Amino acid sequence: MLYWVLKWIFIGPWLRVLFRPWTHNLDVVPREGGGIFVSNHLSFSDSFFLPLVTDRRVTFLAKQEYFEGKGIKGLLTRIFFIGTAQVPIDRTSGRAAEAAITTGIRLLGEGHLLGVYPEGTRTADGRLYRGKTGVARMALEAHASVIPVAMIGTYEIQPPGRVRPSIRRVGVRFGEPLDFSRYEGLESDRFVLRSVTDEIMYSLMELSGQEYVDMYATRAKEIQAEVDD
Repeated sequence: MLYWVLKWIFIGPWLRVLFRPWTHNLDVVPREGGGIFVSNHLSFSDSFFLPLVTDRRVTFLAKQEYFEGKGIKGLLTRIFFIGTAQVPIDRTSGRAAEAAITTGIRLLGEGHLLGVYPEGTRTADGRLYRGKTGVARMALEAHASVIPVAMIGTYEIQPPGRVRPSIRRVGVRFGEPLDFSRYEGLESDRFVLRSVTDEIMYSLMELSGQEYVDMYATRAKEIQAEVDD
């Protein structure tokens, strides 16, 4: 209930007025059944604009830290994520990653639209980074439709580290659904999972126009932190 109240009454109208989000190819979104939105991740605000422009509810696998914040900001963030039925995911271990994939497969089987950021974290510099293979395994095991989504302009309004977003127009560009049925039965093959993931990332690169970096975003952040030190 809170999801729709926030979208149509409290948050959504303000976002529409201030940022005037545009869409491209929105009609590829399935009207029913499970599916995966695979999106680039430029900003914290990505998780607001993608659900804003789609009629169906989008469930994100959200990092657990969003549910554990301290102070007023942490409380408000926690209320938002719990109230909109987002799913907390612990990313600190291999077992936790397995639980995240299992949760995603279950949600897809129940007919949910799942929002996934294959890079695993927000980009620090606006470039597109190597995808993690969990999304490929979810897609293959659940036989789910995979729809690439490019967020446009959200990095400029609120890059990582900026609390208050700048006001400018943003866009959400949907790509044609990707068909991976040729890999049916091969969801345990790590080479197949990497191939599927790379195909997804290539589609996002073309859709978003971002420069691609064949490195995990988390590693890029570690390198930058070492340089800064």
